[in-house]
Amino acid sequence: MTIIRGATTAERDSGEEIAGAVKELLDEIFARNALKREEVKGFLFSLTSDLHSRHPAKAARESGYDFAPLFACVEPDIDGGLPRCIRVMLFTERAGGAVHVYLRGAKALRKDISEIYNIALDGPAGSGKSTVAKRIADDYHILHLDTGAMYRACALAALRRGIDPGDAEEVEKMLNTLGLEIRYEGGRQHTVLDGEDVSEEIRKNEVSLAASDISAHPAVRKKMVEMQRKIAAGTSCVLDGRDIGSAVLPDARFKFFLTADSGVRALRRQKELAEKGQNVDFERLKEEIEKRDKQDSEREFSPLKRAEDAVIVDTSDMDIEEVVAKVKSLIQSKI
Repeated sequence: MTIIRGATTAERDSGEEIAGAVKELLDEIFARNALKREEVKGFLFSLTSDLHSRHPAKAARESGYDFAPLFACVEPDIDGGLPRCIRVMLFTERAGGAVHVYLRGAKALRKDISEIYNIALDGPAGSGKSTVAKRIADDYHILHLDTGAMYRACALAALRRGIDPGDAEEVEKMLNTLGLEIRYEGGRQHTVLDGEDVSEEIRKNEVSLAASDISAHPAVRKKMVEMQRKIAAGTSCVLDGRDIGSAVLPDARFKFFLTADSGVRALRRQKELAEKGQNVDFERLKEEIEKRDKQDSEREFSPLKRAEDAVIVDTSDMDIEEVVAKVKSLIQSKI
């Protein structure tokens, strides 16, 4: 069973106001979770003692939420508690995570999920930033913006239009009419090109090769960064890369720079390859990683750079669970 939580407030103690707040809250919970009636097995409301005009369970039933048992209780008075507050728990039989909803004055109770915020994770290759970004996004039910998918979609657009991905001039012209959109639905990112969901097609090998060429153009990088900033302004998300906190989202609320000893990163990479049946010499991997670090840090375009206000997290002696817990604890301490 999955429990979905929500809360809202009423501006005043009136039957009409309470009914409106309850309906708005339940409508939003169902919409954000794509809930079906048959998945809900019960509603449990609680309300503060300063609300008397209408019972929230009755208000819910009158609003059409009469297909499962509804219960309600009055909360004990708490000094400094949020006034005129209505809370609800939905008991559901469904798999997957829950999107909890906090509206109106109740947003103050859960700023971590009721306000738009961005998390920037930068660091060298092998530091674990991509894995951590995915886990953080899943735990917080926010978008892990797969920036690579955006470059792949750009490459697919070029291929479909018969444009050579390596032709900087033609690619730049194409960007003016690029119909690219990123949507976060059902707990995952959907890449939409000219109205078509191409989330699967952009993973084809020929698109991957074209993406490598097209991402080298400064004009493409500029266009993608503009889009990433626009997406981040409208929805909470996690981005990982080389210069997210310093260049792409300099105003991100949370910034982290994940790092690890080159030897540790080489061991991690060696283990990954071994699991795929590839045996690669450790010293060779270590040398390649150190070479890439130098190249990424010294490159003229989009260099690896730690933002001055980013928190450094050394993952050398930490497993993925410990890194995720560390980052989450730092985020929670600032909320």
